[in-house]
Amino acid sequence: MSKKRYSGIGGQAVMEGIMMRNKEKYSVAVRKSDGEIEVMTGTYEPPIPEKITSLPFIRGTFVMINSLVLGMKTLGWSAEFFEEDEEEGTVKGTEKGADDTSKKEDKEKGISPLMMGLTVCFSLVLSLGLFMFLPYFLSELLRNVVKSNTLILIFEALLKLIIFVAYVAAISLMDDIKRVYMYHGAEHKCINCVENGMELNVENVMKSDRLHPRCGTSFMVFVLIVSIILFMFIRTDSRLMRFAIRLVLIPVIAGISYEIIRWAGSSSNPIVKILSMPGLCVQKLTTREPDEKMAEVAIRAVEEVFDWRAYLQELKGENGELP
Repeated sequence: MSKKRYSGIGGQAVMEGIMMRNKEKYSVAVRKSDGEIEVMTGTYEPPIPEKITSLPFIRGTFVMINSLVLGMKTLGWSAEFFEEDEEEGTVKGTEKGADDTSKKEDKEKGISPLMMGLTVCFSLVLSLGLFMFLPYFLSELLRNVVKSNTLILIFEALLKLIIFVAYVAAISLMDDIKRVYMYHGAEHKCINCVENGMELNVENVMKSDRLHPRCGTSFMVFVLIVSIILFMFIRTDSRLMRFAIRLVLIPVIAGISYEIIRWAGSSSNPIVKILSMPGLCVQKLTTREPDEKMAEVAIRAVEEVFDWRAYLQELKGENGELP
């Protein structure tokens, strides 16, 4: 087996499709209700300057915000196809005219900057409230009956993990989310396929692993683990200070977690593999095995932003003949 190398591509699942990004280039491929694959490509101009997002340990928070902005934009674009189907009854063979051209232009414009900003802020507040502060406030109730700070911190840590896993497992029961998770699996399979030195085709994608250490799910798991470890060592008797510390340390936690996941995504070190195991386990909930049509969509998204043939040639030069 050839040496696995970081490809630089990443992405996310959207409604009936995949978004792939390679540096400043991104693409979204969506399987429409008529079976055709619609593709949008663009150049991403992040709201937070790249000079800031390239600084180690500082970049984690800003990369997360930039990724959320792009993710919301592309998710909104993909969803509009199916909103239109619901409004029009998904009639095949409808004549296309000026109205269709106008609708396509509206889709390409995507979500307005104001709406995108509000959505990202809401997503961040909801995530922090549900996975960080809800466990904290619930654990604070124990102080009336438990005097040990260590036990309370352990209880808070367990609550974080339980709430996160329960949330992921609960939404996976929804039919629409199941399909999103299948596309999530297709995204990972494509990246694993090329990073393991195989030609990017449906057969190779389908036999590739659907789990990948450089994933948003793993990032969230690292955020939870890093926060648990930090709060174990930073203690105070003031309830207000405990809350303030959790708030102030959010960028620190995100920064550390991001550096770990970057390391995990580009290293085969045994220690890294052990660190990646919790995130990979949770990915078994957030990914599903895709079908071949989903693999086709993922391949199309990759090929719009990434020259995998040139990448394989580079791997061949580094490792000799590829399998």
